[in-house]
Amino acid sequence: MEEERKDVDSFIQKIQQQRDELLLKMHLAKAEAKDEWAVAEKKWGTLKAKTPIIAREGGEGMKDVGAAIKLVGEEILRSYERIKKVL
Repeated sequence: MEEERKDVDSFIQKIQQQRDELLLKMHLAKAEAKDEWAVAEKKWGTLKAKTPIIAREGGEGMKDVGAAIKLVGEEILRSYERIKKVL
């Protein structure tokens, strides 16, 4: 009887340890996701603000500007993918 009680206690402690570790990891992941989101939002705001201005100006540099916009957009998408993986 005593042996079974020790086994149960040990099992419960194992579950508690796993639970505590997961809670900590989730908390850290949430903070990491928030930081990543803040960076992505800043880039998104800049991209949204500048794209209409650039589109109106057009001209020779439009190809280079379009490439730069695509690079920033891809950075934002990669940030979103990292956030999804964390959540």
